Amino acid sequence: MTEKVIKNKVKKVDHSGLETLVEFDNLHTNFFTEGGTVQAVNGVSFKIMKGETVCVVGESGCGKSVTSFSLMRLIEEPTGRIVGGHIYFDGLDITKLSDKEMQKIRGNRIAMIFQEPMTSLNPSLKIGYQISEVLRRHRKFSKEDARKESISLLNKVGIPRPEAINDSYPHQLSGGMRQRAMIAMALACDPDLLIADEPTTALDVTIQAQILELLRDLKENSKTSILFITHDLGVVAEMADYVVVMYAGKVVEQGYVEDIYGNPLHPYTKGLMKAKPMIGIKQDRLYTIPGQVPNPINLGDKCYFSDRCSKCFDKCLKKTPTPVEFDEHIVSCWLYDQEEKDGK
Repeated sequence: MTEKVIKNKVKKVDHSGLETLVEFDNLHTNFFTEGGTVQAVNGVSFKIMKGETVCVVGESGCGKSVTSFSLMRLIEEPTGRIVGGHIYFDGLDITKLSDKEMQKIRGNRIAMIFQEPMTSLNPSLKIGYQISEVLRRHRKFSKEDARKESISLLNKVGIPRPEAINDSYPHQLSGGMRQRAMIAMALACDPDLLIADEPTTALDVTIQAQILELLRDLKENSKTSILFITHDLGVVAEMADYVVVMYAGKVVEQGYVEDIYGNPLHPYTKGLMKAKPMIGIKQDRLYTIPGQVPNPINLGDKCYFSDRCSKCFDKCLKKTPTPVEFDEHIVSCWLYDQEEKDGK
């Protein structure tokens, strides 16, 4: 998607009066390796409101997927573990629930569309069986009723010949069809929150547009909240109500989509915006942010973006930035620190 299209799509909307569904409160998720401790999620805090779509954006390796897996409690122990902070879902602290209590929520009230459906669907089981299993476990459907509902769900997500697809194996379907089947499975229990982990990455642009349209329709019709993980700013402009920009395991900027696109503050966010192609502007080559995402092992106390930032100064190399709030637009960058602005 081009910059011109982005500007046309982002509109000011009223976000007042919404209730909080999910709150990440200073979340820390680590992986313990022979090379050291990987701080995959390092003090992440943001909220997902009921009925809203929150897009988490950033380069590969910045902690987006690990944040969502922490919410689903799918971090494999003992190698990985939530070591600090809280995740509140509708008032429940997810980090304190037992495995049995979490099983009642996972796939039922919180559902997930995984990044690659070919590796997420069981290749030895038919599509209908995999959807029916969710219905029988969480909603106590009979075998016959689960089959009928499975076909209905496949029809709901726009799959032609749903009866035939219901009796097909994953390898018999195209990438777009498999992704629609994954969405049908995720919607089986009418979840309060749908997590979409880069659901359009492996699809061509035509199928991508269809999947995004489907998710928008589902949100409008069922009022389901969506946590959408992506690295594509064009997709963010189409889908997001609220945007969370992550870098090296931290949230560097967050705010409503009209604020992030209309007035990006963090140098990293500005770099991501600048890297998008624009209609009507001749470019010999696309802009790229210099450098690479840092090794997440033993990062130390500094701004993690400092090595790639043209605005870097001494303080950036000595201390991790603290969040600064401009109304509901929050940025973690020493450029906006009040003491720096006051010359103290």
